[in-house]
Amino acid sequence: MRNLYAIYRKEMGHYFVSPVAYVVVGVFLILSGFFFSRIMEAVIQEALEAAMQGMQFGGAMPVDVPGIVLRGFFNVISFFLLLFTPALTMGVYAEERRRGTMELLMTSPVTDEQIVLGKFFASLSLYIIMLLPTLCYAVYMFLHSDPAPPWKLLFASYLGAVLLGGALLAVGSFLSSLTESQLIAAILTFGVFIILWVIEFAARGGSGDLSALFQYLSVTRHFDDFSRGVIDTSGVIFYVSLAVLGIFLTMRSVDSMRWRRA
Repeated sequence: MRNLYAIYRKEMGHYFVSPVAYVVVGVFLILSGFFFSRIMEAVIQEALEAAMQGMQFGGAMPVDVPGIVLRGFFNVISFFLLLFTPALTMGVYAEERRRGTMELLMTSPVTDEQIVLGKFFASLSLYIIMLLPTLCYAVYMFLHSDPAPPWKLLFASYLGAVLLGGALLAVGSFLSSLTESQLIAAILTFGVFIILWVIEFAARGGSGDLSALFQYLSVTRHFDDFSRGVIDTSGVIFYVSLAVLGIFLTMRSVDSMRWRRA
């Protein structure tokens, strides 16, 4: 456990020394804040127009503004994750291999599991740090909303975002371990994420087991349930399984580095 924490602390220190983390987090927060405000303005405007029409025709249907805003916001967040996660993982192994520090790390008294898990938890921590400020938007809106805000929807949405991010980080870390170039790692990771995103569209209109398999492998399809406030066990199992698979493949990749070095 001590060695794992040492790897974790080293990676966290590297993140906060590198300008990449600050740029990625800063751009993500600026874009997420912009889209949250635009979505909220659009939904409020539609709610006011619906209320005016309802008054003209003798009654107005209540509009769940916080719920609609939150669902729209997390649909945007799920797309942002596909764009920003490769920037968080591209240098996890590629940069160390390029500088030759990966060989030094493997000669130290740490196991492959400690290296991989320490790096994964560090990238996951940075991702959660990146995601946490967006909670302020939703909490502020919820505290000023009437009727009672859908707190379950908020919890489910952020749980889904953490699970989705963890799965993508694990896959991205594995792809980073395959090359010494951060650029190649970023492009490869982005390409794989796009495939996992659009695979559901390829299955639409089809039937049979293959179509059902493609729909199940879509990372955004499972996230839709969380953004609606539904914590589906199949979605949790899918993201956890994808993360475990990514971590396992990364361990095998690191192990192959050790064998090639020997």
